[in-house]
Amino acid sequence: MTVQPQQATTVPVYEDDPGFPPQVNMPVPHPVPQLDTQPFPTAIAETAPQPDSAGPGTEAFRYWVAADALSRAAQTWGPLVPAGTHWHPSVGRSLTAHLNAGDDLNAFYDRRGLWFFRRTVAGVAVAACESPEVVEHETGHAVLDALRPQLFNAASAEAAALHEAFGDISALLSSLRLESLRIAVLAETRGDIEQSSRVSRMAEQLGWAIRQGHPELVDRDCLRNMANSFFYRDPVLLPPIGPANTLSSEPHYFSRVFSGAFLKIVAGIFRQQDLHDQAGLANAAEIAGQLLVDAVVAAPVVSAYYAQVAGHMIAADLRRNGGRYGQSLRSAFIRHGILSLEAATSITEPQVARRSAGMAEATPGGGDDQGLMAVTIHGATYGVAQPLTLSAPADERRFGIAGSDPAGGSLRPADPERVATSYLEDLLRRGRVHVPEEHRTDAAFVDDNPSRLKTHEIARSTTGEGLVLVRRCFD
Repeated sequence: MTVQPQQATTVPVYEDDPGFPPQVNMPVPHPVPQLDTQPFPTAIAETAPQPDSAGPGTEAFRYWVAADALSRAAQTWGPLVPAGTHWHPSVGRSLTAHLNAGDDLNAFYDRRGLWFFRRTVAGVAVAACESPEVVEHETGHAVLDALRPQLFNAASAEAAALHEAFGDISALLSSLRLESLRIAVLAETRGDIEQSSRVSRMAEQLGWAIRQGHPELVDRDCLRNMANSFFYRDPVLLPPIGPANTLSSEPHYFSRVFSGAFLKIVAGIFRQQDLHDQAGLANAAEIAGQLLVDAVVAAPVVSAYYAQVAGHMIAADLRRNGGRYGQSLRSAFIRHGILSLEAATSITEPQVARRSAGMAEATPGGGDDQGLMAVTIHGATYGVAQPLTLSAPADERRFGIAGSDPAGGSLRPADPERVATSYLEDLLRRGRVHVPEEHRTDAAFVDDNPSRLKTHEIARSTTGEGLVLVRRCFD
């Protein structure tokens, strides 16, 4: 009788990031991942290899690392989102990942799928799809786009930065689903989750690769670290870019204000658990993730958007948990300046109760322009041949709250037009906007670096005359 070979039931994967050379993490066996997970089914464009064919450095290994991370991110967010949530209609039924999209040190989400690039740096093959943290970050963009599609084209540095923070939070929460990583983090931080750890440090290998050519643009031991002390400033007053140890309006850099507060929230909720073990950390991460989902679904898209999301997290805790974790939430948001002292203390149970109807009615999705206001500006000022329309954040505020003024008190949120025009100028100064030749004036600014990814473009309006700024992707 012929004995049929048994199908492998596990695949070797990295659990968080390969690490920066020459020190790398070791692969561990995980069950063969299932990608068709509701409500967030995923797929991979490349053909699935045999589970027993994977080894570090092979395409099969990269496939299974990416598949494992996609599955884990979907399983992280699926139980937390409201019933009926699904990918943005442009994505289709499944979110498809493309693992070899070209030569670059980058990855992005563009409403058609996830795109992962690779490059050899100093003899090291760096593939973005080989980092679970990068895969989970990009999947986070797609999840937030499912919850709040209005953020995709919002001309707002703060809205864009919340997207980047959500991506890093996606990587954090997906990592904390693994018992092995929870145990490792507790040991590394001695139970103080606020400290830097392998789950707070995002994309160590990608950060190392970028550091070889541009050491000022990334942290010394990773791409970004959620264990930070960056303090909120209105992004319209910040420079468009700067070294990694400073705050700028660039969304990845400005995201650290919110992601830093979120790590402190997880730590604070963990301290309130009955047991300070790996199970208690898992519970704390899930609670924090649920409050964030509740908040982004309900928070209006406005200038000073961070403050609204923060206020709605406090409100969600009052509704779900009777305010049990309010102290941890307020402390984290105050420490990072996302809420002023006055704002943090103003969100009380009676105030939330008065506004609870609007929050209870909030549902995920909606129109791409819901809560946004069309602001038309003189295009020639920016080297554009026709009037240019921007989608400014102008929803109705539910809480009259704002960030902290470093000099004391609350900052006054900038008006929607200033938020939008400041955002456009920063994009142009960073060379992130594609302006087709037919839309340029003779004095147009044209970025001359063909390798720089253009996240936005100037296009003809489909609803009226003139031109509009539209987003291509989140990278």
